[in-house]
Amino acid sequence: MNTILDYLKRLSEHNNRAWFNEHKAEYLECKLRFDKFVEDVVLAIRSFDSSIGELSASDCTWRIYRDTRFSADKRPYKTHFGGYVAPTGKKGPYSGYYFQIGVAPENSFLAVGNYYTEPKVLKILREDIDMDQAQTLEAALNQARGFSLDTEQCLKRVPRGFDADRPYSEYFKFKNFCLIKPVDEAYVASSDFKEKMVNDFMTTKPFLDFINRAIAYSLDEDLRQR
Repeated sequence: MNTILDYLKRLSEHNNRAWFNEHKAEYLECKLRFDKFVEDVVLAIRSFDSSIGELSASDCTWRIYRDTRFSADKRPYKTHFGGYVAPTGKKGPYSGYYFQIGVAPENSFLAVGNYYTEPKVLKILREDIDMDQAQTLEAALNQARGFSLDTEQCLKRVPRGFDADRPYSEYFKFKNFCLIKPVDEAYVASSDFKEKMVNDFMTTKPFLDFINRAIAYSLDEDLRQR
């Protein structure tokens, strides 16, 4: 990963089309390295999570070009590489395991769950928690090593239809159920980066199962209503 990190550091200092095109060969080499890494990670995750299909690197990665049409930030390129390993890939409905290798301000981190939760899925998750599934969620959170729930988009109050006096009612405020683990450059640059990351992801599988169970139920519900 040192080669990729070095390239991303220089890209962040020269985030313009002229520099990118001049160093296009370096980018393509880094992309090849990262794509191979992603495919190895898919195989490693499949060893403990049988829901993951036979995914290619293109099923799990994105282009480096930023969409600047509606953003005040006009930098043309991302300064990270990211991979998303989910049962049917990045375009499927299910949640998965995300890893990002980047430099400031994007930086490196691991994430598991939903960055955006469909309202119907969120309703099912809240109902699951309300119907005595909160202990299952708590156990999954306690098992997830070094991860914490993202609280950035939490509601200030318990939503209508849910009792604020119920045990675990704080979970009703979550709009997204996503675990985050920031990692530093030493973690990413280590010779056993893949093994450490996969072992960390393994501890989050019960949490992901909890989320994907709600997603699967919502999809079944859609089929029943057709």
